[in-house]
Amino acid sequence: MLTFLRDGAFTTALSLKPAYAVQNKRFCIGLCMRLLWLTILAMVAFAANSVLTRVALTGASDPFAFAALRVMSGALALLVLVYLRGSVLPLKLPTRVPSSLALTVYMLGFSLAYLSLPSGAGALILFGSVQISMFAGALFLKEPVPVQRWLGGMLALGGLVFLLWPDATAQFPAFAVFAMISAGVGWGIYSLIGRRARDPLADTALNFALSTIPTGIVWLLTQGALTGMGAVLAIVAGVVTSGFGYALWYRVLPQLGASRAGVAQLSVPVLAMLGGFVFLGEGITFKFVIASVLVLGGIGVSMLRRP
Repeated sequence: MLTFLRDGAFTTALSLKPAYAVQNKRFCIGLCMRLLWLTILAMVAFAANSVLTRVALTGASDPFAFAALRVMSGALALLVLVYLRGSVLPLKLPTRVPSSLALTVYMLGFSLAYLSLPSGAGALILFGSVQISMFAGALFLKEPVPVQRWLGGMLALGGLVFLLWPDATAQFPAFAVFAMISAGVGWGIYSLIGRRARDPLADTALNFALSTIPTGIVWLLTQGALTGMGAVLAIVAGVVTSGFGYALWYRVLPQLGASRAGVAQLSVPVLAMLGGFVFLGEGITFKFVIASVLVLGGIGVSMLRRP
């Protein structure tokens, strides 16, 4: 008997004739490889959000305009996907307000932060802030918090403090750090609210659609401008790396299971760092490497389950 991808993925037990066993084994290996490549593609899309935003904002585009156009483009792409899938939007607007506001805080803070932060450092601060905010949310909601989540939260917090501690190698602007921490808290709250969503893709589409209102208002009030390239990058970030990226992620998530999904997302800051190095010439310091080990290690420890 051969078993592949247990715990929330798919399981194939092979017995009977050897010829069928070999054929089914090859089929399962093919499915495993397909799942692997789809997961990698989703993680690259998430990391690309950091790189695309950083490239656009270093090219004199306004962060509020970029965020608004990204949200609008993402909302349109997600709504089209929901329509093509034949799903129904969960139109309970009062319950959607907190989610859409949390998404708005994430989008605006994310864009503001990348006016100054390097791609990899920004993604690391974001992920560390998400981890800590979700840990704080669990305490606030009086959920049981196992020892490994305490340890993981402390490691992630220590990694952030180490990364942000000013020295001769790296000093990040306080406002940019605050903006990215706010984005992380917003995404953490968004994740806490959406944990029990029956249809994550439809929920995300509606939340994006509602978020176009506050992000659009902020854009109108600030009257920020986008360059031609900035507009193209905002649309790509909205449609491809956000809209299609989330749709792809929600497709592979049931097959990955919670633990594998969490581990897969640890690659996003590393991929963002590599993208910043390749496309923006951003340096990789020893301090950043140590901070990455602490933050990502803390997130990994918090996902461990007792046998």
